[in-house]
Amino acid sequence: MHGLNPQQSAAVAHVEGPLLVLAGAGSGKTRVIVEKIAHLIATGRYPAKRIAAITFTNKSAKEMRERVAKRIRGDGADGLTICTFHALGLKLLQIEHARAGLRRGFSIFDADDTASQLKDLLPGAKPDAVQAAHGLISRAKNAGLSPQQALDAAQSTREREAAALYAKYQARLSAFNAVDFDDLIRLPVELLENDADVALGWRERIGYLLVDECQDTNDAQYRMLKALAGTKGNFTCVGDDDQSIYAWRGANPENLSQLAQDYPALKVVKLEQNYRCSNRVLRAANALIANNPHEHPKTLWSAQADGERIRVWECRDSAHEAERVAGEIHFINQARGAPWSDFCILFRGNHQSRALEKALQLLRVPYHLSGGTAFLERAEVKDALSWLRLLANPEDDAAFLRAVQSPARGVGATSLAKLAELAQHAHLPLSRAAESISLLKQLPPRAANALSEFADIVRGLRGDASHLPPAELVRKLNERSGLLAALRAQCKTEQLFAIRRGNLDELADWFEGAKGTSAGELAASLALLTRADKDDAGNQVRLMSLHGAKGLEFRYVFIVGVEDGTLPHEASLDEGRLDEERRLLYVGITRAKEQLWLSHSREAQRWGSKLRLQPSRFLDELPAAELQRDGADPVADAARKAERASVGFAAIKAMLEG
Repeated sequence: MHGLNPQQSAAVAHVEGPLLVLAGAGSGKTRVIVEKIAHLIATGRYPAKRIAAITFTNKSAKEMRERVAKRIRGDGADGLTICTFHALGLKLLQIEHARAGLRRGFSIFDADDTASQLKDLLPGAKPDAVQAAHGLISRAKNAGLSPQQALDAAQSTREREAAALYAKYQARLSAFNAVDFDDLIRLPVELLENDADVALGWRERIGYLLVDECQDTNDAQYRMLKALAGTKGNFTCVGDDDQSIYAWRGANPENLSQLAQDYPALKVVKLEQNYRCSNRVLRAANALIANNPHEHPKTLWSAQADGERIRVWECRDSAHEAERVAGEIHFINQARGAPWSDFCILFRGNHQSRALEKALQLLRVPYHLSGGTAFLERAEVKDALSWLRLLANPEDDAAFLRAVQSPARGVGATSLAKLAELAQHAHLPLSRAAESISLLKQLPPRAANALSEFADIVRGLRGDASHLPPAELVRKLNERSGLLAALRAQCKTEQLFAIRRGNLDELADWFEGAKGTSAGELAASLALLTRADKDDAGNQVRLMSLHGAKGLEFRYVFIVGVEDGTLPHEASLDEGRLDEERRLLYVGITRAKEQLWLSHSREAQRWGSKLRLQPSRFLDELPAAELQRDGADPVADAARKAERASVGFAAIKAMLEG
């Protein structure tokens, strides 16, 4: 166990029976997982093909695969599974599709596909109502409930209505031979819990299981873990109850405690040595999180120096706050030569970014706002990808449903639902049903004609796909499908059309040089990508929500809006739910490697009048000795202001002379 501390070594060495590794922020948990995989293979306990490591994002899975490849050279890692819960669920369903009531080549509905179906099932409903209905159905699925179980568990009229809608929606999915993202967990759990042969087969297939970020599992994911591990429980779960910040999307930090009840032989190892932050930052973080209840308390420590005290700024309003943050970043960049990528600005809500963006723009500071509309989420890009997926797989009903309506061609939701019903009875995918003259005769003439024309276009492009390079196929598809013509009609200005056409050109560029892989196969591989997976900022200041910062680290971190009503959020104050908000600030604090700033405003403009704000109650939970508040040291404040003014003047002079 060369290079590991004693606790890390203990976690790697324990290979028989269940293990929970409580890994504090910056404690080297990913290294422990990588070393454990290497240890399991090197000792011959489990071959790589019987080991599965589960992460929560495709990005973290990719990074872990790269680290394992460096650690285990040659072909020792062949067959190793490193993926997300959803990717593992998809693999299971692809193998066990018949037992799950699915046909081979089933489709995966994304959020847009689901919203379209729910909108059709809720005629006249406003977008907020459709979104709320989707949220209730998703919550039921994340709890591992079938439509009938959701109905049985309903305790209010609203929940009963949602359960009835869930049943209708699920029937639609079945008609389209499709699953949605939540089904990639729910259906495998249903199979593993109710089919002993499937469970036995998959426990034999996966002999040892490693789960990262276990505190973020929802009920269905936890049940999936248990079903795959069985009573023997040969697994390592790595998590940190202090970093559980996703309750709003179903995560249940109590799952860490549940492990000890479900597996009495559970061994617990704590990783408390932090390799990221200064000790001053860690002392502040420890003091803050100590106010939360703990079953397994931890105290993070570091061998690094204390570092500078945490600056606490009181600002007039959000505009003044943004000016101070942008000015400080500009100063450090000029005075110390720190690259822009060393800086991160964190906030509780995305609306807080507007003032920050304006202030950074005025100082010509390059920045990247995480959580904006990602390239793969742009409507025209998703439209083109649906066509590519359909060309690659005629049985992809979700791709058919989007492609046939992109652009619109006179085929409404009612006609598509009827086509799905006819296709189901004929045991055909939708694209094949659209080619059947006998089936089309049972639809309204206008819809039948439109579907027939669509099928002709698809057939022609599928012929082109057999010999055209992927990038050329994408460009031809954009023209032949009518996507470009529809964009031109939608855009009110040439400038807007150029931007949106540029997105389609960029998509074609993605496929440029792809050898040995079809455009359709590449498009299908993008289906499980999330916004975070394509969020690469380069050398720019990062702006992001506290939720989005988990797992990242920066030399200089600014947390803005540290006021009651913002952090902690107003809803949590009203409902007395401060624990998760405190964990959110804890996550933000522990992103800082060297320096940390916490800022709050005295007032805000709301509904046309000024509102007096109070500093966050969490500031009072931080040790006073670790903080440097505005005005506490007038001499130091004056020297700091003079230094910044000098650097600012020099920068302006250089700009004018240039």
